[in-house]
Amino acid sequence: MLQQTQVKTVLSYFENFLFHFPTLESLSQANEKKVLKLWEGLGYYRRARNLLETTKILVKKHNSKLPNKIVDIKKLPGIGDYTANALLAFIHDQPTIAIDGNVKRIFSRIVNKSETTIDLLRIIEKNSKFLFKTKRNSDFAEALMEFGALVCKPKEPECFKCNIRSSCKYFKSDKKFKQIKRLQPLEKNYDIFCSINKTKNKIALTKKHNLGFLHNFYLPHIRETNTKNKIKNWNFHSNFKNSISNKKLNINLYYKYSSILPMQSQWFSLKTNSEFIPTFTKKIIKQISRLN
Repeated sequence: MLQQTQVKTVLSYFENFLFHFPTLESLSQANEKKVLKLWEGLGYYRRARNLLETTKILVKKHNSKLPNKIVDIKKLPGIGDYTANALLAFIHDQPTIAIDGNVKRIFSRIVNKSETTIDLLRIIEKNSKFLFKTKRNSDFAEALMEFGALVCKPKEPECFKCNIRSSCKYFKSDKKFKQIKRLQPLEKNYDIFCSINKTKNKIALTKKHNLGFLHNFYLPHIRETNTKNKIKNWNFHSNFKNSISNKKLNINLYYKYSSILPMQSQWFSLKTNSEFIPTFTKKIIKQISRLN
């Protein structure tokens, strides 16, 4: 849950998730729809599916235990270098570092060089005896992440609170390296078409669309567009903005009343749904519900 989501957002979801699935075994036997419903609102739903699939593998092939070798951990769905090293440190207390943006920034500032110009793995390996002289490898790995988030921050680092500033070339230097500018989000224009059954107060949703970042989830009919011209035979509702992942979406929302269900679609209530629906779709439903 903490991958790409802030702690304050995760806390309530985490507690509720553990209430429903208190053990690895209980989660491994769960229905995907229930897992997604509990995940609803966190986004990046592939994480939930990978988590479910991983628990099934751990129970079936590893006696409900996490492997203690990185090569085996990385075979699990959705787990790359960062997560694998974090798990080795947190679960098995092994001497390793989970390299995220915070950790990269700490080391690049210590040597006062851009992240793109340093071989971070080589630096860690070369200084491994110093870095891992502690027996609290799990605490050390977590402390690095927290230090980067709270002290060695991307903007306005709190250097005068820093306990390692005497060893930091960035702090000492008058010629500090320039931070890498974050990539600007991609801007995309979309038309969204909502077929509304006014009598039954329902909206038609489909999984047949080309919106890659919400692949295989229920949405109204949607298409990318390069024109700002209004669509004929549809009622224009509104224009609104939405951000998903690294994309900024400019959306023209249209609607039409019809009792005929569009092809490859299903009717969903405009009020409440037991079926999992992504937050993006909920925002659209909220907009359309104002028609009534």
